Amino acid sequence: MRPTLAVAGVVIKEMFRRKDFYVLFVLTAVISLMMGSINIFNDDKIARHIKELCLALIWGASLVISVICAARQIPAELESRTLFPLLAKPLGRSQFIAGKFLGCWAACGLALVCFYLFFGVLAASRERHWPLANYFQAMGMHWFMLGMVVALALAGSLVFAAASSNATICFSIIASILVLGRHLNHFAIQEAEPGRSILYALYFAIPHLELFDVRDLIIHDWPPVPWSACGLAGLYASAYTAILLAASCLLFRRKSLT
Repeated sequence: MRPTLAVAGVVIKEMFRRKDFYVLFVLTAVISLMMGSINIFNDDKIARHIKELCLALIWGASLVISVICAARQIPAELESRTLFPLLAKPLGRSQFIAGKFLGCWAACGLALVCFYLFFGVLAASRERHWPLANYFQAMGMHWFMLGMVVALALAGSLVFAAASSNATICFSIIASILVLGRHLNHFAIQEAEPGRSILYALYFAIPHLELFDVRDLIIHDWPPVPWSACGLAGLYASAYTAILLAASCLLFRRKSLT
């Protein structure tokens, strides 16, 4: 476990050394300033539109950070030839993958804390209340969703040689799932066999990332969802993440590093 945590710690430190963290900080500040410069939070409709826009930016930025951070891990190690000294130590390939995943996922968690903290503090200063349960559920569900995204990008980095191509394909898959994934079952009804069975199989096979989008809790000040539902969603995300990580470990064991 210690070697895995050591690899994860290196990934987190790398994020702070690179420009990603500073871009994240600037984006967070811009979002906060945008909210603070509009003194119309007493208007419910306007306030909801502003919060919806800011949360959409948070989702977009977090997806970019998670995919890019995970997609470059293994190609960067291979390019710099630092992977071989790491594997020469008492560090298995599965431990290496687990460490990379934990580091990227933790880095994404830190990014989400920055985003939601700035957003929440400024929104509370304008609206005079801060529904902590709503923010905690929204951020927690968001973080579990990013775990699946990180695992997907890590698996892709073992299939595609270039980090750029891997990131592009991952973004395409994620966008397709978020936009079309929830509607595949409706499309299947209108198709004849075997197209219907293929669409149904695809519908149940893909990870439904849209299930973790609970931004409306914050936007509309709705009551928190039942914690049991959050727990089931966490188990759902953990299962898909474990499947993707297992696939990554299998691919990495069979991958020739020469």
